[in-house]
Amino acid sequence: MAYIVALTGGIGSGKTTIANEFAKLGIEIVDADIIARQVVQPNTPALGAIISHFGPSILSSDGSLNRERLRQIIFSDDTEKKWLNALLHPLIQQKTQNQLQKSNSAYVLWVVPLLIENNLTHLADRILVVDVTPDEQLKRTIQRDNVSEEHVISILNAQSSREKRLSYADDVITNHDGELNIADKVAKLHENYIILAQKKNRNSV
Repeated sequence: MAYIVALTGGIGSGKTTIANEFAKLGIEIVDADIIARQVVQPNTPALGAIISHFGPSILSSDGSLNRERLRQIIFSDDTEKKWLNALLHPLIQQKTQNQLQKSNSAYVLWVVPLLIENNLTHLADRILVVDVTPDEQLKRTIQRDNVSEEHVISILNAQSSREKRLSYADDVITNHDGELNIADKVAKLHENYIILAQKKNRNSV
């Protein structure tokens, strides 16, 4: 099994930016958000179950899942959120484990926005948190997604606090506005992760 570095951070923290830097160094990326979209593509059993539960209005005009509509429902109804999680989490986890096991790079970067919220920290060998201020999260997400401040605040409130997230971190990489040395920071972490992965492999022989 590959050495797993879990990359997490709140909305708007820049997880994709950081992950892309690791990818440039030849590290395979397993992205929980991408997998979450894959398991609800048209004609999948999961999408069929969602349509049966919520009705056809949960679909966009092209037959794909209307993710924004679904988000609105589960943010306002905890029972529906629990139903959806019970359906999707096992599917996402199965697909995630398959991808992690197939990894051939020195270690694998597992991008998991809700690592802490979904109690998945025990599945990683090391946890890297992308840290920014709540104000930066708010500003970036409004600009990126063209949504209201109230909408972003509701998402922030549903996620772990900055302090809680940092309490789980083995490593922290800041991604504040205007930072120019992200690649250098990633390169240093990369060197350390290679050493840690090699040590784990030696110990498992």
